Amino acid sequence: MLAMMLFSGCKQSNETGAAASSSRPEYALVIHGGAGTIRREDMSPEKEAAYTAALNQALDIGEEVLRNGGSAMDAVEAVIVFLEDTPLFNAGKGAVFTNDGRNELDASFMNGATREAGAVAGVTIVKNPIRLARKVMENSVHVMMAGKGAELFAKEQGLDTVPPEYFFTQERWDGLQRAIDRENKSTGALDPAHNDSKFGTVGCVALDKSGNIAAGTSTGGMTNKRYGRVGDAPIIGAGTYADNATCGVSATGHGEFFIRYTVARDIAALMEYKGLSLNEAADMVVNKKLVEAGGEGGVIALDRNGNVAMPFNSAGMYRGYAKPGKREVGIYKE
Repeated sequence: MLAMMLFSGCKQSNETGAAASSSRPEYALVIHGGAGTIRREDMSPEKEAAYTAALNQALDIGEEVLRNGGSAMDAVEAVIVFLEDTPLFNAGKGAVFTNDGRNELDASFMNGATREAGAVAGVTIVKNPIRLARKVMENSVHVMMAGKGAELFAKEQGLDTVPPEYFFTQERWDGLQRAIDRENKSTGALDPAHNDSKFGTVGCVALDKSGNIAAGTSTGGMTNKRYGRVGDAPIIGAGTYADNATCGVSATGHGEFFIRYTVARDIAALMEYKGLSLNEAADMVVNKKLVEAGGEGGVIALDRNGNVAMPFNSAGMYRGYAKPGKREVGIYKE
């Protein structure tokens, strides 16, 4: 297993105090691979090692971009493309299935220097939705595109498209069958709070040498979703937000709550209007507001000084961050 430091808990995974904010690091990077019922007792040593290696490889990819003077946006895109291509995570190749056996993908991207943003929802043939979200941001007058229109734009932009069966994985298909079976044995109605044990999403926030922040999020959504359901991942201010003046955020969890409580923007707003630190703002939203509302999940966040916060109120969250000479990766909440 790659060298690493495992850490746990919500507050323990945040950097606080004067030492953390006294000087901005040359660059910083924080990632997540989803939150939910992720417990050590349910994880085989082989699978834990695979997730840990994937998180470390994602950090390697982002660090290489940032170390060599690349932009925060390029680092975010490169990291999320890797996570989308890794079947371990609920995004891209590892996306979960809808009730009718489809993979419908969502993603969003935001530039903290300009607060420009792009998002896509319900795409089925775009190999890397995060790339499409960035194209929407940079090469269109819109912020969000959905479905067939977004796919047409992807083709016009020369992005890689694939047949829908490219996204098939046996594990996710079996997960859909279990969800349908549970639904049939209960009320016969979709229960979004309990239809999947893991709220899978991937995300990345980066701070580059120029002091710019970028954030991105990508997901396959919710297992057994129907009716064209869209969660928080492609909603700017809910699942993704970036502003150089405050912070960048990527969220993972029960999307309906993250939309209703505009989680990503709320963290930045608490910093902007109340003067809270990144840790204080993220902890208040995730471990107070969401908990009181009944919402489950977590966020990764990074402020303009390179401070990192990774609070979550679920059993676990795949997560990690890297700065020059420092790296931590974690999965569980002890």
